[in-house]
Amino acid sequence: MTEPNDLTRYELSGERLSPKRMRVDTGDAEFVIGKDVNPVEYFLGAIIGCLNSTGTMVARDMDIDIDSMQVTIEGGVDYARYRGETATARSGLQGLDVTLDVETDASKERLEEWRSAVEERCPVTDNVEHETALNVVLE
Repeated sequence: MTEPNDLTRYELSGERLSPKRMRVDTGDAEFVIGKDVNPVEYFLGAIIGCLNSTGTMVARDMDIDIDSMQVTIEGGVDYARYRGETATARSGLQGLDVTLDVETDASKERLEEWRSAVEERCPVTDNVEHETALNVVLE
């Protein structure tokens, strides 16, 4: 089990630029949410990006050559709560469907082992599948 001192820590800060734009500073880079895509699309893009990097690492570990990979993610949000309306649905994504289209010489069985390992090792999808504590405070 990983001890707290073994964790790679992330601290990002954001500055409101407008009602729909936020500049995010990672310490190494900056990006603006709301400039090109909305926050939900950034979140879904983070899943796709992490599946790519994790998939690449797992393929390397399993000695699989990936010629190409296309990742598609679909999910729906009921924005009623976001708008302050009464709703029975929670405010977040209601479910996600991810499709990995991988070109490789690996057998179907080996590719399924790869997919399972990617799903197990991907840090971002782990946060989607398992509850991560969130503590929001006001200063």
